[in-house]
Amino acid sequence: MSSGNLITAELKLAGRLDARFFALLEALEATGSINKAARTAGLSYKGAWMMLEAACNLANEPLLETATGGSGGGGTTLTPAARALLEAWRTLQTEQREFLRTQELRLAQLPALAGLLRRMSMKTTARNQFAGTVSAVETGPVSASVTVALKSGEEITATMTAAAAKRLKLKKGQEAIALIKASAVVLVTDFAGWQLSARNQLAGTISRIERGAVSSLVVLTLPGGAAITATVTNEGAEALGLAVGTPATAVFKAYAVMIATQP
Repeated sequence: MSSGNLITAELKLAGRLDARFFALLEALEATGSINKAARTAGLSYKGAWMMLEAACNLANEPLLETATGGSGGGGTTLTPAARALLEAWRTLQTEQREFLRTQELRLAQLPALAGLLRRMSMKTTARNQFAGTVSAVETGPVSASVTVALKSGEEITATMTAAAAKRLKLKKGQEAIALIKASAVVLVTDFAGWQLSARNQLAGTISRIERGAVSSLVVLTLPGGAAITATVTNEGAEALGLAVGTPATAVFKAYAVMIATQP
């Protein structure tokens, strides 16, 4: 999401007439055919009819005028009531866009809040997202190592190509988000004296287990309050004796970490 979309809102009239409905009305106004209007609005013919019928049943006057046969071949047009409804929608859309633009400008005067919202606005399938600050960047001929310091004091290290680091323009002190898929996280409850090669090892306590048909989501709360989630097979969870309150360490390799930054 870009910095110009920190505030969004869905406009609806009467709690149910949304952008899809008015896109259908606009297409119907332009084509005079429900079949063509449905295709234009990205709806099925049946879906378009159901949407129109539901609105017409609730209106206190007709919204559509249908002509059959004749020299013009028939068709469907909007009644004055429907055109008034469509015009009201267009006006409200314009006013809503202006309102949101004004609020975006207000946010620009509050950099701390705007930064927080930008960090929260990313949409990704990666369950684990940690906001922090780049504390170290080591770039070699081929690869680069980037360390992100979290507010809680933990650090997460990512490995990427040198080209990727250059493209992100990574530098110390820069705000960044570390993303790790839950499937890339391994839980260890007892190292038994062994050491692992994985750069990232975050110790905490299991705070939640969501068991599924095949696997479970296990949430580990870190000392600073942050939480990291791992996907564990049910057999693996049972073998480890995972339970809420059990100490564990989330282990994941540096190459499993993706780094996101604002340009």
